[in-house]
Amino acid sequence: MTFSPWLVALDIDGTILHEDGTLAPAIIEAVRSARDNGHEVTLATGRSVSMTIPILDRLDITPEYVVCSNGAITLKRDTTAPSGYRKCHVEHFDPTPVLTRIKERLPEAHYAVEDEAGLYRYTDWFPEGALDALSEQVTFEELLTTVATRVVVIAPGHEIDDFLARVEDMGLHQVSYTVGWTAWLDIAPEGVNKSTALERVRGLLGFDLDRVMAVGDGRNDIEMLQWAAQQGRAVGMGQAPEEVLIHSTETVGDFMADGVAQALAGLPSPVKS
Repeated sequence: MTFSPWLVALDIDGTILHEDGTLAPAIIEAVRSARDNGHEVTLATGRSVSMTIPILDRLDITPEYVVCSNGAITLKRDTTAPSGYRKCHVEHFDPTPVLTRIKERLPEAHYAVEDEAGLYRYTDWFPEGALDALSEQVTFEELLTTVATRVVVIAPGHEIDDFLARVEDMGLHQVSYTVGWTAWLDIAPEGVNKSTALERVRGLLGFDLDRVMAVGDGRNDIEMLQWAAQQGRAVGMGQAPEEVLIHSTETVGDFMADGVAQALAGLPSPVKS
């Protein structure tokens, strides 16, 4: 049988990283083994560029393309760039309409806007490590002057069910949005998500759709899993909520059980003579 490599897209937080930011040795070994077997292992994350590059370094992988900011930014490997990568595709939008609409429904919420350079402007407190080190606190009105690649909204103290109901009631049709584990709302340009960026990457690299695998755990991974499930492998992490898992073709153990390593173990290996 002829060996055919796969395009493998891994979410970061809650998938390859534990909640405390640690990276299990079993995950590192599994990722490197898949890479050494000829597979193109990359990351598809909601993280900004500067928060993604260190994870590539920790895994010791250099994929041709990397998806950041929930699909709004795609990086291409470039050895002349200081980080080893440059932005090759950027999606952005005017955040004013969506911010003002949300402000009406969630006046007590905290807001942040990421721009093309990776700078986060935020209005109020965010959890430690949630935003890039490259950030500055501004007024809500100043946020409206930023050209955004991503908008983040959190509502401390809100129960997730109430938050979901309020978000649903807003009818955010002009942007793509996902709701995180807690009262956390991620907003990207309309029609942009991890799957749109990965489909572009797949085309550039020439992988068939039946040789893609995506692994994720969050609501912002749903479109990515749907994309992979068309003909490939859509792998849901064991701790993922049911609304995520229903879009998976298979489920592995949670991040504490190194579920990613289980998923990668199922990839084909080249036949050695």
